[in-house]
Amino acid sequence: MSLSTSDLEDLWESWGYFNFSEAIGNLSGVDATICVTAFSRGALLKCMCVLYTFICIVGLAANALVLWVNICRQRDSTHRHETHMYITHLAVADLCVCLTLPVWVISLAKHGHWPFGEVACKLTHLMFSVNLFSSIFFLACMSVDRYLCVKRHGDNEGGARRKLIRPIACLGVWLLALVASLPDTYFLHTVKSSHGDTVLCRPVYPEANPREWMVGVQLSFTLLGFVLPFPVIAVFYALLARAFNRSSSSSSSTLDQERRVSCRVILAYIVVFLGCWGPYHSVLLADALSQLGLVPLTCGLENVLYVALHLTQCLSLLHCCFNPILYNFINRNYRYDLMKAFIFKYSTRTGLARLIETTNMSDAEYSAVAVDNPPLI
Repeated sequence: MSLSTSDLEDLWESWGYFNFSEAIGNLSGVDATICVTAFSRGALLKCMCVLYTFICIVGLAANALVLWVNICRQRDSTHRHETHMYITHLAVADLCVCLTLPVWVISLAKHGHWPFGEVACKLTHLMFSVNLFSSIFFLACMSVDRYLCVKRHGDNEGGARRKLIRPIACLGVWLLALVASLPDTYFLHTVKSSHGDTVLCRPVYPEANPREWMVGVQLSFTLLGFVLPFPVIAVFYALLARAFNRSSSSSSSTLDQERRVSCRVILAYIVVFLGCWGPYHSVLLADALSQLGLVPLTCGLENVLYVALHLTQCLSLLHCCFNPILYNFINRNYRYDLMKAFIFKYSTRTGLARLIETTNMSDAEYSAVAVDNPPLI
């Protein structure tokens, strides 16, 4: 399929604002050559709409459930999760990211047209960006906190200190995410397309050096969203796994098996973060290098980057669906809290009260087991 210069420019304009870092696309090839696209624009639009809708529905349901169970758990005087506060804030951040997706889907379905005005353009992007950064930062905080909890298990003074630090750390994460999101939000404006009546929500950088600004935003997003947090997550979870393995030699076979399961869960934490965010940041880095002229930008590479940037964005947003599963649903104590929140509360209406009483331990019995054998993850 061949596009004229105006059609191709319109295409890039329509898609530019969907980049997390607000990259406007690879315009360098437009000025010199007219590239033949190797993809169907309509199919890509429909694919992204479906993926965003799926992520929105699953992410909203899963994170809302996590929040609801955590609120119910707060009424219990025995908190069985050391990182309960981080998990709650993580669920809030992922929930807010998912809440912005319907707006992007509506605009995407209109081929990039933004019908909501400039204020909504800035506020929606700010909400999206702040919560996206916060979600990543909270994952890094949890990896550090969990390692310290295991490494200094039994240190009452250290435990009390961490309880004081956690609220401060959460506040710091939100403030850091806000600061990281403000510069790009400042440049966002609603702009009428030069080829038609389409209104776009996209960044307008200073005319003197727009390409340098765009690349700078891309690289800053990669730095704050992947280069800095991923080593923290990987290193501290690796240290946590090593601490489990060292303590397994003098433990029973049952605890040995639980530690092996915990190590697999730790590996899943690292792999899922790398799998969700690694591809997007790799493509984003390749796009930045092509903008700087360090990588020759051919028509083939331009097509690949164009499709890859948007599909890997969808992949990265899947973390909003994976986080509730990894950090909540696979945890035995959380599953008990979930069962208690639903079944215990409504069992008298469904006739299950006696069955629950005979097949499940009481709150007091469960708390005693939890204290004697605290969960590793």
